[in-house]
Amino acid sequence: MARLLHELILEQAGRRPDATAITHRHSHWDYAALASQIQAVGRGLRALGLNRADRVAVYLPKRPETVAALFGAALAGGVFVPINPLLKPEQVAYILRDCNVRILVTARDRATLLEPALAVCSDLHTLIVVDAAGPALQRSRHWQVRGWSALLDTAQGPEPARIIDADMAAILYTSGSTGKPKGVVLSHRNLLAGAHSVAEYLGNQPDDRILAVLPFSFDYGLSQLTTAFIAGARAVLMDYLLPRDVINTVARERITGLAAVPPMWVQLAALEWPAAAAASLRYLTNSGGAMPRATLAALRRALPNTTLYLMYGLTEAFRSTYLPPEEIDRRPDSIGKAIPNAEILVVREDGTPCAPGEPGELVHRGSLVALGYWNDPVKTTERFRPAPGQNPGLPLPELAVWSGDTARMDEEGFLYFIGRKDDMIKTSGYRVSPTEVEEVLYSSSQVAEAAALGISHPALGQAIVAVIKPLRETFSESTLIAHCKQHLPNFMVPLRIIARASDLPRNPNGKIDRKALVEELRALFPESPP
Repeated sequence: MARLLHELILEQAGRRPDATAITHRHSHWDYAALASQIQAVGRGLRALGLNRADRVAVYLPKRPETVAALFGAALAGGVFVPINPLLKPEQVAYILRDCNVRILVTARDRATLLEPALAVCSDLHTLIVVDAAGPALQRSRHWQVRGWSALLDTAQGPEPARIIDADMAAILYTSGSTGKPKGVVLSHRNLLAGAHSVAEYLGNQPDDRILAVLPFSFDYGLSQLTTAFIAGARAVLMDYLLPRDVINTVARERITGLAAVPPMWVQLAALEWPAAAAASLRYLTNSGGAMPRATLAALRRALPNTTLYLMYGLTEAFRSTYLPPEEIDRRPDSIGKAIPNAEILVVREDGTPCAPGEPGELVHRGSLVALGYWNDPVKTTERFRPAPGQNPGLPLPELAVWSGDTARMDEEGFLYFIGRKDDMIKTSGYRVSPTEVEEVLYSSSQVAEAAALGISHPALGQAIVAVIKPLRETFSESTLIAHCKQHLPNFMVPLRIIARASDLPRNPNGKIDRKALVEELRALFPESPP
């Protein structure tokens, strides 16, 4: 059984060398070819002087070289840092500096745009470009340029340092919804435990074809690779363009598993699904926020034979809960129970367990708990704390992730997400979950996208403002307000509804960028003059 991340591919190459591992556009790589490629990348990186735990950043769209660079870095004993290809040069440079990246794998056109920003990345010693096209790059005073072919043609390199499953494998940067992004450090053990757990409850098999549409810099996106490889299945690489492209790819590639976040599901649910897509899709998964009930119902109508898994996770622990599909009709608002090999607790501020129905902080313990935030002991101490309820005789306390999310547990042990502490709206002395307001907005059948926000207000503390994208041109604000008044107490009814013709802004992981919206609306309710 694989103990290290790259061994997932090597083991499948030994068992089923001719089985397709990844598909990208019209090209297919079997497990033998992918294993050979990551071994060549590993040799090349070691020859470039990569030492144990050195960071290797990968700033590329989804393509076979992206996968080979990530897993090849792990094989070489390094730590891979996938960077969202949507990030701008200054954001990329921040990540490179923050975790002292030594080698950057990218494309030539991206490297050209990055060149000015790379001047401040003093730890960077090598740029590897995966293509030959594009303008020439100048060798800097502190970094050199190598081609992908030259990297693969390295005959041999120094033996990699011995690593074990507790060693670092990856650093994933959070989207930075509050302040600068933080680098979550994951071990080989974390990633393998997550892959085993997710593949177990999804029932992944070698004949699965999993569409990888989310960015690999997002733990949920990276999971599409690890669950595919642990099952010996096929990962189909796709960079998200338009919702219709996703559906067309599902039909063309006979996709069996599709993962997305709520804003994408809202868009996909509004489209017609061809018979070929409905015939192949075995399951859908949702994480990154609650799926609106109306969206859930629309997907179930369009895909009656497809199983839906509603999940909850956080980068610091990969995946935490899932709702068994047979429970959706009974409790569609639940995030379910703990995934295999994890324990999820709901506790008060003092760490004592909450009573059924009592809101508290969601705490995750188990083998998926990350190693902390890179080079940030203060934030690590805030979020990674001793697990509640431990035996006092245990001399070294086990650390758990204190999520910062508010949840409740019912009498049967099913969990319900209430909201993030940072997102909770404090209005007129009440604490309001934006999720509850958004659910009512979606249920009106007038709204394609919605974000309920708390905007500073001189009398209320915060006013609830809903920013929406209407489903139709005939949108009526008064009708939507009346709908909210019918289903919400007065203190939860939005004071203002702001309609937009365009999609709401997204952060790099595809979630609605609440921070950007709040900043944009900051002056909506000016303080009263003295």
